[in-house]
Amino acid sequence: MTTAIALLSAAIWVYFLIARGRFWRMVEEPAPALVPGIPPSVVAVVPARNEAAVVAPAVASLAAQDYPGEFSIILVDDHSDDDTAAVALDAVPGGRLHVIAANPLPPGWTGKMWAVAEGVRAAGSPDYILLTDADIVHPPDHLRHLVARAQTGCCDLVSSMVRLRCVSAAEQALIPAFVFFFFLLYPPAWIGDPRRKIAGAAGGCILIRREALERIGHIDRVRAEVIDDCALATAVKRSGGRIWLGLNGSALSVREYGTFAEIGRMVARTAFTQLGYSPWLLAGTLAGLAITYLAPPALTLLAPPGPARALGATAWLLMSALYLPAVRYYRRPWFWAPLLPLITVFYLGATMWSAISYWRGRGGMWKGRASAALR
Repeated sequence: MTTAIALLSAAIWVYFLIARGRFWRMVEEPAPALVPGIPPSVVAVVPARNEAAVVAPAVASLAAQDYPGEFSIILVDDHSDDDTAAVALDAVPGGRLHVIAANPLPPGWTGKMWAVAEGVRAAGSPDYILLTDADIVHPPDHLRHLVARAQTGCCDLVSSMVRLRCVSAAEQALIPAFVFFFFLLYPPAWIGDPRRKIAGAAGGCILIRREALERIGHIDRVRAEVIDDCALATAVKRSGGRIWLGLNGSALSVREYGTFAEIGRMVARTAFTQLGYSPWLLAGTLAGLAITYLAPPALTLLAPPGPARALGATAWLLMSALYLPAVRYYRRPWFWAPLLPLITVFYLGATMWSAISYWRGRGGMWKGRASAALR
């Protein structure tokens, strides 16, 4: 039995190495140039709820874009209890930022998607809509590169996985693994392949063609989705559109996760949703995590000399090698790579807590509101 588990674990990591779209590379693709001619028009929609601590640099970075085409910014104040709107307006003087207040949240909608829908309605008819969170600071050339990517790749949706903040002890320990796990679930190479059904996007930065949004039924299509970014990408791809997801290390999230509990709540908000609220998938996922990430070090350190220990060590070595690019991308020391099994224990616990919260009627809680799908 021990040898069989060791063999399965090693086989999983060999599969990840050679047959999972090389998700582990963590390589930024060179940005293309804009197609010659009149650049398409773009409106940025920024949903914001209680974002006074981070919104100023985010909207200021949008106002500083060097995009040569028509570009405007709409911030949707989603019933904030702080000075989000005032802080945003102070950061972008001269009327370049338009702030609107979201109407009361209707039944069947998540708060964020309702705010996005309000902003999209106010945007009119631009060629593209940039959906970006209120904590994302964009480099000056980011919009130009996103539009160029959409043009040259004939994409209806392009999304950047921005560099998440990695400063606090909790962030240094957990954020590289968060991105690693995300790309494992949604390999960018597969997302961009029209022959594969898998679709995904990073919700902090999505550029979508207005015609594609209309084709899928507008934001209403994903109004109750907790994992709204991937749901939106799935809808676009299923409608025949092309999508693209990639890294952009120059675009930064300035949202601070100072403690392990804060990151745990962030993960728990969507983990059980990812499993379709199925206890059977939860049990299978926990068993899979244990075999994939926990068995290799356990076998290496505890199994007697023989095939099981050798296979466990091989799996642990492969795991560390594949995780190392994410560690380096976030400029962490190499010794974090073999600690991935220990980090996985945290994510395993967050997944279990996500299910417990759902069963207690607190699933999808974020900024004081439960998901519309769970109310």
